[in-house]
Amino acid sequence: MAERIGFVGLGIMGKPMAKNLVTSGYDVTVYNRSSASVDELVAASATAGISSADVASKSDIIVLMVPDSSDSEAVVLGEAGLLEGASAGDLIVDMSSIEPGVSQHIHDVCKEKGVKFIDAPVSGGEPMAVSGDLAIMVGGDSGNFERAQPLFEVMGKSAVLCGGSGAGNTTKLANQIIVGANIHALAEALTLATKAGVNPETVFNAIKGGLAGSNVMNAKAPMMFERNFAPGFRVELHYKDINNAAKTANELGLSLQVTANLQQVFKALIEWGEGGNDHSAILSYVEKLTGVTVTNK
Repeated sequence: MAERIGFVGLGIMGKPMAKNLVTSGYDVTVYNRSSASVDELVAASATAGISSADVASKSDIIVLMVPDSSDSEAVVLGEAGLLEGASAGDLIVDMSSIEPGVSQHIHDVCKEKGVKFIDAPVSGGEPMAVSGDLAIMVGGDSGNFERAQPLFEVMGKSAVLCGGSGAGNTTKLANQIIVGANIHALAEALTLATKAGVNPETVFNAIKGGLAGSNVMNAKAPMMFERNFAPGFRVELHYKDINNAAKTANELGLSLQVTANLQQVFKALIEWGEGGNDHSAILSYVEKLTGVTVTNK
C-alpha cells in the first residue's frame, strides 16, 4: 500500500512542491494558514486538513515547508502540531531552511515519541520548485532518507544525504553563502561593464560559457539587466538564511567575512523596502552605492 503524504506550508515554494506530489498520483493531505493555497491544491485532487495535527493523523510521511526555525518548532512541537497527530513510525520531512541546531532539537523530541525526522532543505527557488528540479540536502538516518527518496525524486533533480540530523541545514547554509556571494559579485561585474560603456547582456553572453559561468549567473543576470526583480527567492528569506549562517558560525567560533558582508547588504535592502524582491535585487544595493543603473536598453 502506497504511503499517505501530508504537506504543511503552501507558500511560494511549498505550493508547487505539494502540487507535484499530487499530480504524480500521491494521496496528499494539505494544510496552510491561508486557505487560498489549500483550495488550489484541493482543486488538483488533494485533501484539505484542518490543522497540522489533523494532517499528521491522516499521513504516514509529512512534509513541512515553512519560513524559519520558530515556524518549524511551532508546526512540529506546538499546539495542534504534527507531533499531536503523528503516530509512532511516521516520518516528518522538514524541507524548511532553518538553524541546524533547531533541526537537531526537533529530531530529538520526535525520537522520544517514536516519530522519525529528517531535515531536507532545498535550493533552486520557485522556478525549480515548479519544474521539480530542486537540489535537496538531507540530514538524518539513511533508512529515513531512503524512505523519503521517492518523494524527493518527484520534487527534485538531486537528493544527497549529507550526514546526521542537522547536516542538511548546515549544507543549505553553505549553499546560501555561495549563492549570495555570486549574486553580489555578478551585480558589481555588470555595474562595472555598464559604467565602462559595455552592454551587460553582451558581457553575460561572452562569459557565461567560461569559468565564471554558473547556474546563479544564468538565472540572475537576465533578471538584473532586464530589471525584473519579481521574487523567485526573496531578499528577506536570504537574509534569514545568512543570519542563521552567521549564528552557526559564531557557535562554532568562526569569523566569516563574506557572510558578515552579506548580512549588511541584505539588511540595507530590507530597510530600503526591497525585502520582498528577488535576491537579484542585490544589484539595487550596488547601484545605490555607485550611482550606476544597469540595463540592456
